[in-house]
Amino acid sequence: MTKTVLCAVDINRPDEEAHVLETAKRMADLDGAQLDVITVVPDFGASLVGAYFQDHHVQTARDGAGKLLSAFVRDVLGDAADDKVRHLVAVGNVYEEVLKTAKLSSAGLIVIGAHRPDFKDYLLGPNAARVVRHSECSVYVVR
Repeated sequence: MTKTVLCAVDINRPDEEAHVLETAKRMADLDGAQLDVITVVPDFGASLVGAYFQDHHVQTARDGAGKLLSAFVRDVLGDAADDKVRHLVAVGNVYEEVLKTAKLSSAGLIVIGAHRPDFKDYLLGPNAARVVRHSECSVYVVR
């Protein structure tokens, strides 16, 4: 029995990610599990670009992402379901933050969306592929 289902979404693609969230909700309901929804804000501080951003810019981006995530979950699942969902906003690399959060929350399942791969994805691997390769729990990939 899964205690926690972690759903990773990109709030910049709400139309595509709605199906991912709906699938995660169904999976959580099957086991009576807690549904956690995470989105990840890129960590510009770790790159050359980061020199142009101050800490308050990252906090502002994080706060904005939190509001967008809450609105997204409410729009897709409704108010009643949204009240039971834990909203998580992380800063960093998507696959690293998803894996770290899954481990910290003892998630039994990660639900993540996958887009059609570009040529660069065949060389580097998209976030979903990295999560699948390195996860310690089951991963359900929604196409």
